[in-house]
Amino acid sequence: MNRINVIALFVLCLSLQTSIYAQEYKHEIGGALGVSFYMGDANRTKLFMNVGPSVGLMHRYNLNLNWALKSNLVVGGISGDTRYSQNIFPNDNQVSFERAFVELGSQIEYNFFPYSDKYSYLNTRSYTPYIFVGIGLTAGSGDNMFFNANLPLGFGFKYKIKERLNIGIEFSMRKLFGDDFDVATKNNNWSLNRPFDIKSSIVKNNDWYSLTLLFLTWEFGLKNDPCCGDN
Repeated sequence: MNRINVIALFVLCLSLQTSIYAQEYKHEIGGALGVSFYMGDANRTKLFMNVGPSVGLMHRYNLNLNWALKSNLVVGGISGDTRYSQNIFPNDNQVSFERAFVELGSQIEYNFFPYSDKYSYLNTRSYTPYIFVGIGLTAGSGDNMFFNANLPLGFGFKYKIKERLNIGIEFSMRKLFGDDFDVATKNNNWSLNRPFDIKSSIVKNNDWYSLTLLFLTWEFGLKNDPCCGDN
C-alpha cells in the first residue's frame, strides 16, 4: 500500500509540474524597440507607410508552457498625407498630419510550441511562434487630443538566447474605436474625422495603427511547486 501511495504522489506531482509549474520562472520584464505606422483615411492599404519610431516596456506572466499574459507601455509616432492615399476626397481636400501617442495595454498570448529550454520530456522548444489578442488604451498628442480604446491583434516569434534571456519580434495591428486618430490639429472646415460625412460605428470608419517591435526580456521569480518543492 505504501508503494502505491508513493507512485500516486509521484504521478500527482508530475501532473502539477506539467500543467502549471513546468515553466521555471513566472515573470519576464524587458524593453522593445521598433516602428509604428498608421492606417485609415490617409492610408487605406499600404503597410509600413510613413513609419515612425516606437519604444516600449513589457512584462509577461507565464501561466504555463503555452499561455502567457503580457502588459506593455509603448510610446510611438505616426503620420499621414492624403496626397498619397489614393483616395479622392470631397472638393479635392488634402491634409497631412503627425502625432505622438502613448499606449497602455494587456494581451493574452498562445505559444504554438511548449516554450522552455528545460523539460525535454514535455517536448519543449527554446523557440516558438505565437499569437495574441487583448485590449488597451491609446492617447495621442496634438491640438486635438486623442483618447480611445484599442484592440490589438498580432503574432510574433521568440527565442531563448540563454537561460532566463529571451529575444523576439512581433507584429500587430491596433484597431481604434474612433475616426479621429488622424486629426492632430483642430480644423473647423474639413478634416479626416468622417471626411465623407459617413457616421462612424464599431466596424466602419475606424482608424488603425501598427507596431513592429524587437524585444529583449529577462526572466525572474521562481515558481513554487507545493507538491515537489522549488523548480
